[in-house]
Amino acid sequence: MSKAFDRYTGILFLAVGAIFMVESFKLSQNAYGSAVGPNVFPMALGMVLILLSFRLVFETFRYSDTGKNKIKLDYKRFAIILAAAILYALLLETLGYVITTFLFLLVGFQTMQRGRIWVSLLVAGGFSTSVYYLFVILLKGTLPPFPEWISL
Repeated sequence: MSKAFDRYTGILFLAVGAIFMVESFKLSQNAYGSAVGPNVFPMALGMVLILLSFRLVFETFRYSDTGKNKIKLDYKRFAIILAAAILYALLLETLGYVITTFLFLLVGFQTMQRGRIWVSLLVAGGFSTSVYYLFVILLKGTLPPFPEWISL
């Protein structure tokens, strides 16, 4: 993009990250049946967003903007990822975290780079199951479980 766009975007995301962190203090510190409270994820997300925003703003001072690098926008990929994200949100409670996250990541990986289906399957499956195990089993948090018609 351009240097000005990157700088303003970095400042905007810095503000959004700060809002996430400030608003996470208003959430409960713990939840019933969970050792991890609902404030943990927004706090961590805000912190990551602030750190990445600082990096983006810092990087705008290090490179020169020639204006020759016009990027062609890919609306088809954007529409596919947007549709997948909407379906992910709609199906999360119905299909459970592991299945919907696996499908969302698989669609996302294949949208961004066609082919290498086995690598996409392995990474999507490994990520969705390991995050579920880490959050639910180790941290005693709650995520939408598998649907009832699947018996594990």
